Amino acid sequence: MLAIYNTLSRSKEQFKPIVPGKVGLYVCGMTVYDRCHIGHARVMVVFDLVQRWLRAAGYAVKYVRNITDIDDKIIRRALENGESISQLTARFIALMDEDAAALGVQKPDHEPRATAYVPQMLAMIGKLEERGLAYHAQDGDVNFSVRDFPAYGALSGKSLDDLRAGERVEVNSTKRDPLDFVLWKSAKESEPADSRWASPWGGGRPGWHIECSAMSEALLGAHFDIHGGGADLQFPHHENEIAQSEGAHEHKFVNTWMHNGFVRVDDEKMSKSLGNFFTIHEVLEKYDAEVVRFFILRAHYRSPLNYSDAHLDDARNALTRLYTALKAAPAGAPAALDWEEPHARQFREAMDDDFNTPVAMAALFDLAAEINRGADSRKAAQLKALGGLLGLLERDPQVFLQGSAGGGGAAVESLIAERAAAKKARDFARADAIRAQLLSQGIVLEDKPGGATEWRSA
Repeated sequence: MLAIYNTLSRSKEQFKPIVPGKVGLYVCGMTVYDRCHIGHARVMVVFDLVQRWLRAAGYAVKYVRNITDIDDKIIRRALENGESISQLTARFIALMDEDAAALGVQKPDHEPRATAYVPQMLAMIGKLEERGLAYHAQDGDVNFSVRDFPAYGALSGKSLDDLRAGERVEVNSTKRDPLDFVLWKSAKESEPADSRWASPWGGGRPGWHIECSAMSEALLGAHFDIHGGGADLQFPHHENEIAQSEGAHEHKFVNTWMHNGFVRVDDEKMSKSLGNFFTIHEVLEKYDAEVVRFFILRAHYRSPLNYSDAHLDDARNALTRLYTALKAAPAGAPAALDWEEPHARQFREAMDDDFNTPVAMAALFDLAAEINRGADSRKAAQLKALGGLLGLLERDPQVFLQGSAGGGGAAVESLIAERAAAKKARDFARADAIRAQLLSQGIVLEDKPGGATEWRSA
Protein backbone atom coordinates (compact mmCIF):
# COMPACT_ATOMS: atom_id res chain seq x y z
CA MET A 1 0.00 0.00 0.00
CA LEU A 2 1.17 3.52 -0.81
CA ALA A 3 2.28 5.60 2.17
CA ILE A 4 2.91 9.36 1.83
CA TYR A 5 4.51 11.76 4.31
CA ASN A 6 1.86 14.33 5.18
CA THR A 7 3.34 17.70 6.16
CA LEU A 8 0.14 18.51 8.05
CA SER A 9 0.34 15.49 10.37
CA ARG A 10 4.16 15.29 10.24
CA SER A 11 3.98 11.55 9.65
CA LYS A 12 3.72 8.93 6.92
CA GLU A 13 0.13 7.92 6.31
CA GLN A 14 -1.44 5.16 4.28
CA PHE A 15 -2.91 6.87 1.24
CA LYS A 16 -6.68 6.54 0.96
CA PRO A 17 -8.25 8.63 -1.80
CA ILE A 18 -11.54 10.40 -1.15
CA VAL A 19 -13.10 8.60 -4.11
CA PRO A 20 -11.76 5.03 -4.44
CA GLY A 21 -9.55 4.65 -7.50
CA LYS A 22 -9.36 8.38 -8.21
CA VAL A 23 -6.84 11.05 -7.13
CA GLY A 24 -7.11 14.82 -7.24
CA LEU A 25 -3.61 16.35 -7.23
CA TYR A 26 -2.91 20.11 -7.17
CA VAL A 27 0.62 21.56 -7.36
CA CYS A 28 1.58 25.22 -7.10
CA GLY A 29 3.26 26.14 -10.37
CA MET A 30 5.35 29.00 -11.67
CA THR A 31 4.96 32.79 -11.66
CA VAL A 32 5.81 33.57 -15.27
CA TYR A 33 7.90 36.74 -15.42
CA ASP A 34 11.34 35.17 -16.03
CA ARG A 35 12.97 31.89 -17.03
CA CYS A 36 12.51 28.94 -14.67
CA HIS A 37 15.42 28.09 -12.38
CA ILE A 38 16.65 24.76 -11.02
CA GLY A 39 14.37 25.08 -7.97
CA HIS A 40 11.42 25.10 -10.38
CA ALA A 41 12.96 22.10 -12.16
CA ARG A 42 12.78 20.13 -8.92
CA VAL A 43 9.09 20.91 -8.38
CA MET A 44 8.26 19.97 -11.97
CA VAL A 45 10.21 16.70 -11.93
CA VAL A 46 9.19 15.60 -8.42
CA PHE A 47 5.46 15.96 -8.98
CA ASP A 48 5.75 14.56 -12.49
CA LEU A 49 7.16 11.48 -10.77
CA VAL A 50 4.31 11.48 -8.24
CA GLN A 51 1.60 11.57 -10.89
CA ARG A 52 3.40 8.92 -12.98
CA TRP A 53 3.57 6.52 -10.04
CA LEU A 54 -0.04 7.14 -9.03
CA ARG A 55 -1.11 6.27 -12.58
CA ALA A 56 1.18 3.21 -12.64
CA ALA A 57 -0.47 2.12 -9.38
CA GLY A 58 -3.81 2.12 -11.17
CA TYR A 59 -5.33 5.41 -10.04
CA ALA A 60 -7.25 7.71 -12.36
CA VAL A 61 -5.36 10.95 -11.68
CA LYS A 62 -6.55 14.49 -12.26
CA TYR A 63 -3.34 16.52 -12.07
CA VAL A 64 -3.58 20.31 -11.87
CA ARG A 65 -0.55 22.62 -11.86
CA ASN A 66 -1.40 26.30 -11.99
CA ILE A 67 0.27 29.26 -13.66
CA THR A 68 0.41 32.61 -11.86
CA ASP A 69 0.13 35.14 -14.69
CA ILE A 70 -0.62 38.27 -12.65
CA ASP A 71 1.32 39.69 -9.71
CA ASP A 72 3.57 42.63 -8.76
CA LYS A 73 6.72 41.19 -10.40
CA ILE A 74 4.87 40.51 -13.64
CA ILE A 75 3.44 44.03 -13.74
CA ARG A 76 6.85 45.57 -12.98
CA ARG A 77 8.64 43.50 -15.64
CA ALA A 78 6.01 44.27 -18.30
CA LEU A 79 6.32 48.01 -17.59
CA GLU A 80 10.14 47.79 -17.76
CA ASN A 81 9.94 45.99 -21.10
CA GLY A 82 7.27 48.26 -22.55
CA GLU A 83 4.99 45.32 -23.37
CA SER A 84 1.59 44.09 -22.29
CA ILE A 85 1.21 41.63 -19.44
CA SER A 86 -0.21 38.99 -21.77
CA GLN A 87 2.76 39.35 -24.16
CA LEU A 88 5.24 38.92 -21.29
CA THR A 89 3.49 35.94 -19.72
CA ALA A 90 2.86 34.17 -23.05
CA ARG A 91 6.59 34.32 -23.83
CA PHE A 92 7.67 32.91 -20.48
CA ILE A 93 4.96 30.23 -20.48
CA ALA A 94 6.35 29.02 -23.83
CA LEU A 95 9.89 28.95 -22.38
CA MET A 96 8.64 27.11 -19.27
CA ASP A 97 6.95 24.50 -21.48
CA GLU A 98 10.18 24.10 -23.44
CA ASP A 99 12.20 23.48 -20.25
CA ALA A 100 9.61 21.07 -18.84
CA ALA A 101 9.46 19.04 -22.05
CA ALA A 102 13.26 18.78 -22.15
CA LEU A 103 13.23 17.37 -18.60
CA GLY A 104 10.70 14.71 -19.57
CA VAL A 105 7.92 16.35 -17.58
CA GLN A 106 4.49 15.31 -18.83
CA LYS A 107 1.87 18.02 -19.24
CA PRO A 108 -0.59 18.23 -16.32
CA ASP A 109 -4.22 17.44 -17.08
CA HIS A 110 -5.04 21.10 -16.37
CA GLU A 111 -2.84 24.22 -16.29
CA PRO A 112 -5.18 26.97 -15.08
CA ARG A 113 -4.03 30.55 -15.42
CA ALA A 114 -4.96 32.86 -12.57
CA THR A 115 -6.36 35.55 -14.86
CA ALA A 116 -9.02 33.10 -16.12
CA TYR A 117 -10.43 32.47 -12.63
CA VAL A 118 -10.96 35.97 -11.22
CA PRO A 119 -14.78 35.50 -10.91
CA GLN A 120 -14.24 32.41 -8.74
CA MET A 121 -11.76 34.36 -6.60
CA LEU A 122 -14.25 37.20 -6.13
CA ALA A 123 -16.93 34.72 -5.09
CA MET A 124 -14.64 33.18 -2.45
CA ILE A 125 -13.60 36.59 -1.09
CA GLY A 126 -17.29 37.55 -0.85
CA LYS A 127 -18.01 34.37 1.11
CA LEU A 128 -15.14 35.08 3.50
CA GLU A 129 -16.42 38.62 4.04
CA GLU A 130 -19.91 37.28 4.81
CA ARG A 131 -18.43 34.95 7.43
CA GLY A 132 -16.49 37.73 9.12
CA LEU A 133 -13.09 36.45 7.98
CA ALA A 134 -12.35 39.29 5.53
CA TYR A 135 -12.60 43.05 5.77
CA HIS A 136 -12.34 46.00 3.39
CA ALA A 137 -9.49 48.22 4.62
CA GLN A 138 -9.15 51.98 4.27
CA ASP A 139 -6.55 51.67 1.51
CA GLY A 140 -9.03 49.73 -0.65
CA ASP A 141 -7.48 46.29 -0.10
CA VAL A 142 -9.52 43.36 1.19
CA ASN A 143 -7.63 41.42 3.86
CA PHE A 144 -8.08 38.07 5.54
CA SER A 145 -8.45 38.37 9.33
CA VAL A 146 -6.07 35.74 10.64
CA ARG A 147 -7.07 36.18 14.30
CA ASP A 148 -10.61 35.14 13.39
CA PHE A 149 -9.46 31.74 12.03
CA PRO A 150 -8.42 29.76 15.14
CA ALA A 151 -6.80 26.87 13.23
CA TYR A 152 -4.21 29.16 11.58
CA GLY A 153 -0.68 27.76 11.97
CA ALA A 154 -1.55 24.05 11.86
CA LEU A 155 0.50 23.36 8.71
CA SER A 156 3.60 25.29 9.80
CA GLY A 157 3.31 24.14 13.41
CA LYS A 158 3.55 27.69 14.70
CA SER A 159 1.22 29.39 17.16
CA LEU A 160 -0.28 32.78 16.40
CA ASP A 161 1.70 34.26 19.30
CA ASP A 162 4.98 32.92 17.84
CA LEU A 163 4.10 34.17 14.38
CA ARG A 164 3.10 37.62 15.63
CA ALA A 165 6.29 37.90 17.68
CA GLY A 166 8.36 37.55 14.52
CA GLU A 167 6.20 39.79 12.35
CA ARG A 168 7.25 43.36 11.60
CA VAL A 169 4.61 46.05 11.82
CA GLU A 170 4.24 47.64 8.40
CA VAL A 171 4.53 51.42 8.18
CA ASN A 172 1.18 53.07 7.34
CA SER A 173 -0.50 49.66 7.22
CA THR A 174 -4.28 49.57 7.31
CA LYS A 175 -4.30 45.93 8.38
CA ARG A 176 -5.94 45.17 11.71
CA ASP A 177 -3.14 42.72 12.50
CA PRO A 178 0.37 42.36 10.99
CA LEU A 179 -0.39 38.70 10.12
CA ASP A 180 -3.46 39.56 8.03
CA PHE A 181 -2.89 38.99 4.34
CA VAL A 182 -4.29 40.47 1.16
CA LEU A 183 -7.15 38.81 -0.70
CA TRP A 184 -7.85 41.68 -3.12
CA LYS A 185 -5.31 44.39 -3.96
CA SER A 186 -6.66 47.81 -4.82
CA ALA A 187 -5.34 49.11 -8.16
CA LYS A 188 -2.81 51.94 -8.19
CA GLU A 189 -3.01 54.75 -10.76
CA SER A 190 0.48 53.93 -12.01
CA GLU A 191 -0.47 50.35 -12.91
CA PRO A 192 -1.57 49.40 -16.45
CA ALA A 193 -5.19 48.81 -17.36
CA ASP A 194 -4.60 45.13 -18.14
CA SER A 195 -3.61 44.50 -14.51
CA ARG A 196 -6.99 45.30 -12.97
CA TRP A 197 -10.49 43.85 -12.77
CA ALA A 198 -13.77 45.26 -11.49
CA SER A 199 -14.96 44.02 -8.10
CA PRO A 200 -17.46 44.94 -5.34
CA TRP A 201 -14.51 46.57 -3.55
CA GLY A 202 -13.30 48.60 -6.52
CA GLY A 203 -10.82 47.98 -9.33
CA GLY A 204 -7.87 45.80 -8.50
CA ARG A 205 -6.43 42.30 -8.75
CA PRO A 206 -6.39 39.15 -6.64
CA GLY A 207 -3.80 38.46 -3.98
CA TRP A 208 -1.49 35.54 -4.69
CA HIS A 209 -2.88 33.18 -2.04
CA ILE A 210 -6.54 33.37 -3.12
CA GLU A 211 -5.60 32.31 -6.65
CA CYS A 212 -4.74 28.72 -5.70
CA SER A 213 -7.72 28.31 -3.38
CA ALA A 214 -10.10 29.34 -6.16
CA MET A 215 -8.42 27.40 -8.98
CA SER A 216 -8.10 24.16 -7.01
CA GLU A 217 -11.76 24.34 -5.96
CA ALA A 218 -12.90 25.01 -9.53
CA LEU A 219 -11.03 22.00 -10.93
CA LEU A 220 -10.85 19.49 -8.06
CA GLY A 221 -13.62 20.53 -5.69
CA ALA A 222 -13.57 22.11 -2.25
CA HIS A 223 -12.02 18.95 -0.74
CA PHE A 224 -9.39 16.92 -2.56
CA ASP A 225 -6.60 14.40 -2.01
CA ILE A 226 -3.09 15.84 -2.45
CA HIS A 227 -1.68 19.37 -2.57
CA GLY A 228 2.00 19.79 -3.39
CA GLY A 229 4.71 22.39 -3.84
CA GLY A 230 8.16 23.45 -2.72
CA ALA A 231 9.06 23.65 0.97
CA ASP A 232 9.27 27.44 0.66
CA LEU A 233 5.49 27.54 0.08
CA GLN A 234 4.54 25.76 3.30
CA PHE A 235 4.38 29.13 5.06
CA PRO A 236 2.75 31.45 4.40
CA HIS A 237 1.26 30.44 1.03
CA HIS A 238 -0.14 27.02 1.87
CA GLU A 239 -1.05 28.08 5.39
CA ASN A 240 -3.05 30.92 3.89
CA GLU A 241 -4.70 28.62 1.35
CA ILE A 242 -5.99 26.44 4.18
CA ALA A 243 -7.32 29.48 6.03
CA GLN A 244 -9.14 30.80 2.93
CA SER A 245 -10.60 27.50 1.74
CA GLU A 246 -11.60 26.10 5.13
CA GLY A 247 -12.81 29.52 6.21
CA ALA A 248 -15.04 29.78 3.15
CA HIS A 249 -16.38 26.21 3.19
CA GLU A 250 -16.14 25.27 6.88
CA HIS A 251 -14.73 21.81 6.16
CA LYS A 252 -11.38 20.16 5.45
CA PHE A 253 -9.56 21.46 2.36
CA VAL A 254 -6.83 18.89 1.56
CA ASN A 255 -6.10 15.45 3.01
CA THR A 256 -2.37 15.16 2.20
CA TRP A 257 0.17 17.98 1.93
CA MET A 258 3.45 17.18 0.12
CA HIS A 259 6.51 19.46 0.02
CA ASN A 260 9.76 18.86 -1.83
CA GLY A 261 13.02 19.98 -0.21
CA PHE A 262 15.09 23.05 -1.02
CA VAL A 263 17.75 23.25 -3.72
CA ARG A 264 21.14 24.52 -2.63
CA VAL A 265 24.16 25.32 -4.82
CA ASP A 266 27.52 24.06 -3.54
CA ASP A 267 25.92 23.84 -0.08
CA GLU A 268 24.75 27.47 -0.15
CA LYS A 269 21.29 28.89 -0.62
CA MET A 270 20.66 29.73 -4.28
CA SER A 271 20.57 33.50 -4.70
CA LYS A 272 21.12 35.99 -7.50
CA SER A 273 23.05 38.18 -5.08
CA LEU A 274 25.49 35.34 -4.40
CA GLY A 275 25.97 34.72 -8.10
CA ASN A 276 24.96 31.05 -7.79
CA PHE A 277 21.55 31.34 -9.43
CA PHE A 278 21.02 29.06 -12.44
CA THR A 279 18.15 28.85 -14.86
CA ILE A 280 17.11 25.50 -16.32
CA HIS A 281 18.16 26.80 -19.73
CA GLU A 282 21.71 27.54 -18.48
CA VAL A 283 22.02 24.10 -16.89
CA LEU A 284 20.79 22.34 -20.04
CA GLU A 285 23.42 24.11 -22.11
CA LYS A 286 25.99 22.18 -20.04
CA TYR A 287 24.27 18.90 -19.24
CA ASP A 288 21.98 16.44 -20.98
CA ALA A 289 18.38 16.98 -19.78
CA GLU A 290 17.98 13.34 -18.76
CA VAL A 291 21.09 13.63 -16.61
CA VAL A 292 19.48 16.59 -14.82
CA ARG A 293 16.25 14.62 -14.31
CA PHE A 294 18.27 11.65 -12.99
CA PHE A 295 20.18 13.97 -10.63
CA ILE A 296 16.92 15.36 -9.20
CA LEU A 297 15.29 11.95 -8.73
CA ARG A 298 18.40 10.36 -7.24
CA ALA A 299 17.68 12.27 -4.02
CA HIS A 300 14.55 11.67 -1.95
CA TYR A 301 12.08 14.42 -2.77
CA ARG A 302 11.90 15.67 0.84
CA SER A 303 15.70 15.88 1.23
CA PRO A 304 17.74 18.99 0.43
CA LEU A 305 19.23 18.80 -3.07
CA ASN A 306 22.75 20.15 -3.46
CA TYR A 307 23.45 21.30 -7.00
CA SER A 308 27.08 21.28 -8.18
CA ASP A 309 29.01 20.38 -11.31
CA ALA A 310 30.58 17.47 -9.43
CA HIS A 311 27.17 16.04 -8.56
CA LEU A 312 25.93 16.48 -12.13
CA ASP A 313 29.07 14.79 -13.47
CA ASP A 314 28.50 11.90 -11.09
CA ALA A 315 24.86 11.66 -12.18
CA ARG A 316 25.97 11.53 -15.82
CA ASN A 317 28.40 8.69 -15.09
CA ALA A 318 25.75 6.77 -13.16
CA LEU A 319 23.16 7.16 -15.90
CA THR A 320 25.80 6.05 -18.42
CA ARG A 321 26.18 2.80 -16.44
CA LEU A 322 22.46 2.10 -16.77
CA TYR A 323 22.41 2.84 -20.50
CA THR A 324 25.50 0.68 -20.99
CA ALA A 325 23.64 -2.26 -19.45
CA LEU A 326 20.70 -1.56 -21.77
CA LYS A 327 22.94 -2.21 -24.78
CA ALA A 328 22.25 -5.89 -24.05
CA ALA A 329 18.60 -5.46 -25.09
CA PRO A 330 17.95 -6.32 -28.73
CA ALA A 331 16.35 -3.60 -30.84
CA GLY A 332 12.62 -3.38 -30.29
CA ALA A 333 12.62 -5.54 -27.14
CA PRO A 334 9.26 -5.09 -25.40
CA ALA A 335 9.38 -3.06 -22.18
CA ALA A 336 7.27 -5.65 -20.36
CA LEU A 337 7.16 -5.48 -16.57
CA ASP A 338 7.17 -8.56 -14.38
CA TRP A 339 6.25 -7.32 -10.91
CA GLU A 340 7.12 -10.70 -9.39
CA GLU A 341 10.76 -10.30 -10.42
CA PRO A 342 12.85 -9.44 -7.28
CA HIS A 343 14.21 -6.10 -8.54
CA ALA A 344 10.75 -4.98 -9.61
CA ARG A 345 9.36 -5.91 -6.18
CA GLN A 346 12.13 -3.89 -4.51
CA PHE A 347 11.39 -0.98 -6.85
CA ARG A 348 7.64 -1.04 -6.12
CA GLU A 349 8.12 -1.33 -2.36
CA ALA A 350 10.45 1.70 -2.45
CA MET A 351 8.06 3.81 -4.51
CA ASP A 352 5.13 2.88 -2.26
CA ASP A 353 7.21 4.06 0.70
CA ASP A 354 6.76 7.80 0.18
CA PHE A 355 8.23 7.75 -3.35
CA ASN A 356 11.66 6.59 -2.15
CA THR A 357 13.53 7.04 -5.42
CA PRO A 358 17.06 6.44 -3.99
CA VAL A 359 16.07 2.88 -3.03
CA ALA A 360 14.11 2.40 -6.26
CA MET A 361 17.20 3.44 -8.24
CA ALA A 362 19.37 1.04 -6.24
CA ALA A 363 17.16 -1.73 -7.65
CA LEU A 364 17.92 -0.45 -11.16
CA PHE A 365 21.68 -0.56 -10.54
CA ASP A 366 21.47 -4.06 -9.05
CA LEU A 367 19.59 -5.18 -12.15
CA ALA A 368 22.15 -3.48 -14.41
CA ALA A 369 24.98 -5.29 -12.60
CA GLU A 370 23.28 -8.63 -13.27
CA ILE A 371 22.90 -7.75 -16.96
CA ASN A 372 26.60 -6.83 -17.17
CA ARG A 373 27.59 -10.19 -15.68
CA GLY A 374 25.66 -11.99 -18.39
CA ALA A 375 23.69 -10.13 -21.07
CA ASP A 376 20.02 -11.01 -20.75
CA SER A 377 17.52 -9.26 -23.03
CA ARG A 378 14.63 -10.00 -20.67
CA LYS A 379 16.40 -8.35 -17.74
CA ALA A 380 17.39 -5.45 -19.97
CA ALA A 381 13.74 -5.02 -21.00
CA GLN A 382 12.81 -5.09 -17.29
CA LEU A 383 15.40 -2.40 -16.56
CA LYS A 384 14.08 -0.22 -19.37
CA ALA A 385 10.47 -0.61 -18.19
CA LEU A 386 11.30 0.26 -14.57
CA GLY A 387 13.37 3.24 -15.67
CA GLY A 388 10.45 4.40 -17.80
CA LEU A 389 8.29 4.67 -14.67
CA LEU A 390 10.75 7.36 -13.52
CA GLY A 391 10.78 9.03 -16.93
CA LEU A 392 14.29 7.65 -17.58
CA LEU A 393 16.00 5.19 -19.97
CA GLU A 394 13.52 5.89 -22.76
CA ARG A 395 16.12 6.66 -25.46
CA ASP A 396 18.12 4.32 -27.65
CA PRO A 397 21.21 3.44 -25.55
CA GLN A 398 23.62 4.19 -28.41
CA VAL A 399 22.08 7.63 -28.95
CA PHE A 400 22.54 8.49 -25.27
CA LEU A 401 26.01 7.00 -24.98
CA GLN A 402 27.29 8.74 -28.08
CA GLY A 403 25.65 12.05 -27.28
CA SER A 404 26.05 12.50 -23.53
CA ALA A 405 28.15 15.60 -23.00
CA GLY A 406 31.74 15.30 -21.74
CA GLY A 407 32.90 11.90 -20.56
CA GLY A 408 30.05 10.14 -22.37
CA GLY A 409 29.98 7.69 -25.22
CA ALA A 410 31.57 9.89 -27.87
CA ALA A 411 34.63 10.49 -25.69
CA VAL A 412 34.90 6.78 -24.86
CA GLU A 413 34.70 5.76 -28.53
CA SER A 414 37.35 8.33 -29.40
CA LEU A 415 39.74 6.86 -26.79
CA ILE A 416 39.01 3.32 -28.01
CA ALA A 417 39.95 4.40 -31.55
CA GLU A 418 43.15 6.01 -30.24
CA ARG A 419 43.97 2.80 -28.33
CA ALA A 420 43.44 0.70 -31.47
CA ALA A 421 45.81 2.98 -33.38
CA ALA A 422 48.37 2.73 -30.57
CA LYS A 423 48.19 -1.09 -30.62
CA LYS A 424 48.59 -1.12 -34.41
CA ALA A 425 51.71 1.07 -34.00
CA ARG A 426 52.89 -1.37 -31.28
CA ASP A 427 52.76 1.45 -28.72
CA PHE A 428 51.49 -0.91 -26.03
CA ALA A 429 52.36 1.49 -23.19
CA ARG A 430 49.95 4.08 -24.63
CA ALA A 431 47.28 1.41 -25.23
CA ASP A 432 47.56 0.23 -21.62
CA ALA A 433 47.46 3.82 -20.35
CA ILE A 434 44.17 4.42 -22.21
CA ARG A 435 42.67 1.24 -20.76
CA ALA A 436 43.73 2.34 -17.26
CA GLN A 437 42.37 5.84 -17.83
CA LEU A 438 38.96 4.50 -18.83
CA LEU A 439 38.91 2.02 -15.97
CA SER A 440 39.50 4.90 -13.53
CA GLN A 441 36.35 6.48 -15.00
CA GLY A 442 34.35 3.28 -14.47
CA ILE A 443 34.64 2.01 -18.06
CA VAL A 444 35.74 -1.58 -18.75
CA LEU A 445 37.10 -2.49 -22.22
CA GLU A 446 36.52 -5.96 -23.65
CA ASP A 447 38.60 -6.98 -26.68
CA LYS A 448 36.62 -9.35 -28.93
CA PRO A 449 37.84 -11.86 -31.53
CA GLY A 450 38.53 -10.14 -34.82
CA GLY A 451 39.94 -6.98 -33.23
CA ALA A 452 36.70 -5.26 -32.15
CA THR A 453 36.58 -3.60 -28.71
CA GLU A 454 33.39 -3.16 -26.71
CA TRP A 455 32.98 -1.24 -23.49
CA ARG A 456 30.71 -1.35 -20.47
CA SER A 457 30.44 0.25 -17.07
CA ALA A 458 32.39 -1.38 -14.29
